[in-house]
Amino acid sequence: MRTVYLILYCIAWPFFNLVHPCRAIGREHIPEGAALVCANHTRLSDPLFIVFAFHRQHQLRAMAKAEFMSFPVLGWLLKQAGIFGVERGKSDVSAIKTAMKFLKSGEKVLLFPEGTRHKDGEAGDAKTGAAMLAVRTGAPIVPVYVPAKKRWFRRTPVVIGAPFTPQIQGKRGTAEEYRAIAEELMERICALEELAV
Repeated sequence: MRTVYLILYCIAWPFFNLVHPCRAIGREHIPEGAALVCANHTRLSDPLFIVFAFHRQHQLRAMAKAEFMSFPVLGWLLKQAGIFGVERGKSDVSAIKTAMKFLKSGEKVLLFPEGTRHKDGEAGDAKTGAAMLAVRTGAPIVPVYVPAKKRWFRRTPVVIGAPFTPQIQGKRGTAEEYRAIAEELMERICALEELAV
């Protein structure tokens, strides 16, 4: 267990739980060991909702915008907590290798397959990075839905769906197969909306 992760969790949770309490639905779906946790993305607070929904025993390695990692003190703390940066808008080989390393070592990696926030709550097109990571590492994908509307001082449901392992014909997968997996992932995430009550 990462000490800095736990310290930051314990510091942030009381305040966050007071102003933005979350209610996890489907926590029984969280698998032991490696998993790729993929969620829709509408607000900057989404990672915190997901981290708290997974509780302390399921620590997440989150992929975040590289810009966050360059902030003086914040960047250092994020790195110590297991968060790693990704350069958006281009193929960041370093970030992919880092995610693969974590997954192969049995950890859970959180990423947002749409690649950016969609504030209107409408799902965007998923990038194929999550599909490729799942295929290359054999880690299951856990779809997660977080509502776009989050009310102050009222519980926001975070729905954790059943994990699934993408199936492909060969060993590495083709661009078409990755695209199909990405589309299925977004369908699974959107389907969880009806449970967010």
